[in-house]
Amino acid sequence: MTEARKTKAAIRPANGRLAMTTPADLARIEAWEYAPAPEARDYLAIQPRYELFIGGRWRKPKSGRHFTTINPATEETIAEIAEADAADVDRAVGAARAAYDKYWRRCPPAHRAKYLFRIARAIAERSRELAVLESVDGGKPIKEARDFDVPLAAQHFFYYAGWADKLEWAFPNTRPRPLGVAAQIIPWNFPLLMAAWKIAPALACGNTVVLKPAETTPLTALRLAEIIEQADLPPGVVNIITGSGATGAALAGHRGVDKVAFTGSTEVGKEIARACAGTSKRLTLELGGKAANIVFDDAPLEQAVEGIVNGIFFNQGHVCCAGSRLLVQESVHDVVAELLHRRMQTLRVGDPLDKNTDVGAINSAAQLRKIEELAQSGDADGCTRFQTECDLPARGFWYRPTFFTGVSMSHRIAQEEIFGPVLSVLTFRTPDEAVEKANNTPYGLSAGVWTDKGSKNFKIASQLRAGVVWSNTFNKFDPSSPFGGYRESGFGREGGIHGLLPYIEARP
Repeated sequence: MTEARKTKAAIRPANGRLAMTTPADLARIEAWEYAPAPEARDYLAIQPRYELFIGGRWRKPKSGRHFTTINPATEETIAEIAEADAADVDRAVGAARAAYDKYWRRCPPAHRAKYLFRIARAIAERSRELAVLESVDGGKPIKEARDFDVPLAAQHFFYYAGWADKLEWAFPNTRPRPLGVAAQIIPWNFPLLMAAWKIAPALACGNTVVLKPAETTPLTALRLAEIIEQADLPPGVVNIITGSGATGAALAGHRGVDKVAFTGSTEVGKEIARACAGTSKRLTLELGGKAANIVFDDAPLEQAVEGIVNGIFFNQGHVCCAGSRLLVQESVHDVVAELLHRRMQTLRVGDPLDKNTDVGAINSAAQLRKIEELAQSGDADGCTRFQTECDLPARGFWYRPTFFTGVSMSHRIAQEEIFGPVLSVLTFRTPDEAVEKANNTPYGLSAGVWTDKGSKNFKIASQLRAGVVWSNTFNKFDPSSPFGGYRESGFGREGGIHGLLPYIEARP
């Protein structure tokens, strides 16, 4: 069993202090420190070099170039990764088209389901391996990869395997037909899960796929390629190519692609939308967010604080739906800030492979610089910063959990997506003011409402311009539930029956 001992918490406000908490109070607060409990990784087989998975085979890039992927917690090089160029993209799209015409569009739906079930079972069977690989390559805590990312990825394949032979039931009075070749580009924050979100419904509907993972987190997508290879999927049905933004641009702009699905930044999403404009390509975009977590004075405050911590700190703020704006009713602001301050003391920052770690490493040096720059803008705007004090590893990319009070809607930290463990706390007096502030953003991906009154919850949720609204919880996902945004958070839905629609033509 893991041994634990009680020690004094080491935490203080960075440039101010909470009204209800003095340094003497903080000195008396006790938190648990745990002995290290690292997950083993010596059994994890990582090749020194990975090539492109095209047409059911591993192929060297025509570009002849490779780049390195590193462990963000240690900055050590993990492996060399092939960098695909336009010629490689053309090969992958050609392989996907050939597989679509020869095999997949003719494959009986029940047989497609069997392939998806095979992939789902393989992910479940190799869940420990995939979780460790996700943590090593992306920096996220092992317990998040183990308990959330990998199980949900398997669930998506299981879920869409069940729909593969029921499309006519899902869309009655139509004859659903696949679109053809789907180009799919995914981000670094949930590499395996995002791959499952996109590949599973595309295959269930009879499309073939060319997937490009983020250049900083390619390893679990490449391990998924190995699983697909072992599942005996017909060659070319799924192709996985790696590279930089130029590779993604070449893929999205390829004339042989019928459908583009992109998850990533709003800026890149706009570029892809412009590239697809005037063509016959279907397009879905899941882009940035600046989610508002609204806490009313009648909410279960301790439960709300736990949801706040889960929404922004446990995932390092690396999710586009992270609750990075906290709107608290003025009458309970001090109480919520005090509870949040105390809870933040117990968060453990460090080795992502340690099962006790709550906050892991930032994905890359570039992302860390962006977080630091935006947090410094909060200081410059006169906000009060509260930040845990803890010893950070000498190497790697790290940022302490932080929240700001005294934030106004005009401040950058209240408007721009941070993608880090940084929370902005704002206040409101009336429900109408809460809704106005929550909607005062160019984004519209998600939101949370915390109140003890069901009628208020439904009323506020109906007024929020967000694709997903959680009630007295946050960051809960299910394969049967659709997810997506409005405005600059994109359009289209992934998950549920809604996730099938972007991959079919529903003709009478």
